[in-house]
Amino acid sequence: MKSDAIDSTWPSDDPTRVADNLQQIIHSDTYRLAHQDLALLNTSSMRGVRMLLEISKPELHFEEIGISSTIIVFGGARLKERSAAEAHLEKAIRELDTDPNSKQLQRKVSRAKKLLELSPFYDAAREFAFLASRFGQSDTSTRPCCSSHVIVTGGGPGIMEAANRGAFDAGCRSIGLNIELPHEQNPNPFITPELCFKFNYFALRKFHFVMRAVGAVLFPGGYGTLDELFEVLTLRQVGTQHAMPIILFGKDYWTRLIDFEFMADSGLIDDQDLGLIQFADTATEAWDLLRDHPLHP
Repeated sequence: MKSDAIDSTWPSDDPTRVADNLQQIIHSDTYRLAHQDLALLNTSSMRGVRMLLEISKPELHFEEIGISSTIIVFGGARLKERSAAEAHLEKAIRELDTDPNSKQLQRKVSRAKKLLELSPFYDAAREFAFLASRFGQSDTSTRPCCSSHVIVTGGGPGIMEAANRGAFDAGCRSIGLNIELPHEQNPNPFITPELCFKFNYFALRKFHFVMRAVGAVLFPGGYGTLDELFEVLTLRQVGTQHAMPIILFGKDYWTRLIDFEFMADSGLIDDQDLGLIQFADTATEAWDLLRDHPLHP
């Protein structure tokens, strides 16, 4: 019984209020299953869970569709095919014409000319990926899609685009391991749709680059390319990565950029560490070096 001091109508007797409260319960963040609570998953305390998901998602998918081995292709995101490089240079020249004394615009033209000189590397990466995909990916009656020597790139523009494009031209699959960056980087349009992944953590992305790799081909690039080069060299040097070719494409470029002989002469690396690196100047040469190496996925 209610006392006279209490209102004659309890809140729980109001069906509208009860129904509204039930809806708030159902739609509350706390009522969501933990793995469906994005607010929870994005907290700092859940970083370990996010990292586990980022390791597991591609790995489970690769196993499911039978990717047995990959070939890494690294290279500069700023390298363009010749027509695009020519257009970039023409634009820089037009801008310089408006202010011929501008040091900044003069520098822009100079850099555009250099990128045009480097544009053949785009075509070479495309041709290499075509050869590796066309002649390296195995088809079977039980697994009709390409499963071995699958090209894997960072999924972005430049050399990455060229390599995915070469596999696309060959009618074969290729992988893109894209990364979420402060500035937008969309995946290039030549990646096999079900083999394009977005990462938040660089370290975990590196893990998937090397896990199934039977070789790495590195074209001219910037800090990211150099980072990946020394990553795979270090893994090979200390023996935590199985033996695989590490091919630097464009011997003149790489020997000018990095004096590996000087490192050995200085005693900072062993002479035999120089053998971890091979050079190629044509797509056919790079493919031959990889083709003739034992497969160790």
